[in-house]
Amino acid sequence: MVEWDVEWAEERASETMRYLAEHYPECSGAPELHAYQEAAHEAAVAGEREAYLEALREYMRCGRFVAMRIRKRAA
Repeated sequence: MVEWDVEWAEERASETMRYLAEHYPECSGAPELHAYQEAAHEAAVAGEREAYLEALREYMRCGRFVAMRIRKRAA
């Protein structure tokens, strides 16, 4: 098993948060995101890079979906 690189994981998570904050700030703190945060955490604890990246991708997709739903309601 490859040793978990904490700095790499922090960079990926920071990139994800920064992207959502810049493009979809409406999703900040949305409860729908919690499952993906948990999945990323579980993957990190297990040292599973691909699962971690997939959880972050799903987190971004969900954030975009939540923001678009909010924007649509506001229009």
